[in-house]
Amino acid sequence: MAEKVIYDKRERIAHVTINRPEAKNAIDPDVHHRMIEIWQDFADDDSVDVAILTGAGDAFSAGADLKTYIPPIIEDASPRRIREIVDLGLNGFTRGLHRIPKPIIAAVNGWALAGGLETALACDIRIASDRAMFGSFEARRGYHHGDGGIVRLVNSCGVGNAMAMLLTAEPIDAETALRMGLVWRVVEHDRLMEEAEIMARQILRNSQAAVRSAKETILDVIGKPLDEQLRIEAWHGYTCADPQETMGLLRRFYDKTDAGRAGEHATALEEGA
Repeated sequence: MAEKVIYDKRERIAHVTINRPEAKNAIDPDVHHRMIEIWQDFADDDSVDVAILTGAGDAFSAGADLKTYIPPIIEDASPRRIREIVDLGLNGFTRGLHRIPKPIIAAVNGWALAGGLETALACDIRIASDRAMFGSFEARRGYHHGDGGIVRLVNSCGVGNAMAMLLTAEPIDAETALRMGLVWRVVEHDRLMEEAEIMARQILRNSQAAVRSAKETILDVIGKPLDEQLRIEAWHGYTCADPQETMGLLRRFYDKTDAGRAGEHATALEEGA
């Protein structure tokens, strides 16, 4: 039997693929629990610094499996099960493991629907195939998002867009998602993984201390008053640097040898490329 989630690590990048194409990568209990294990491993493994999450086949994820995941929760979930859901959310990182300091990129290859939309929103950066579609159909089923979909849609796209998308329960295409700020970039379908890996390498060329501090700062300032936001940013910004690393990176900048330069002194993103 094929693995329901494929997890491998190559050159400091963790590749995670939800592998239930016959079910549009719907999240059943097996996928949910395996994803929790994977994100914990990703957080703890010093050999990887960024992750790319995608789906097998023509869907990113159709969300929680309506036959095997949702009914037990609605009908007879125990208090212990409800506590687990509240603590960890869907796939472990919509809540609970959402503060992993390493960046996670969503390569949205097709439908990101319901809990699949929440899963994409839980990633730090989203790149979409031109075939991608996004939808929140929960209101059609008698409930609404409970695993970060509403919160992150409001934070990413604003109240008006969230209202329209959630209350109508109508889907949007990749270009609409781009205009809303739901995704960072839309690319040709066949180039999706290549573009996601380029972005991962762009992150990897940077100081990982700075990358992780920037991510922590962004998460910390959401919803705070302006003065508190500025204080949080200043604290993280002026305390994250390692003097030896920073001076080494500055010397490369002075010498015009830092990776991924553009213009007259262009350099490769990776050494030896």
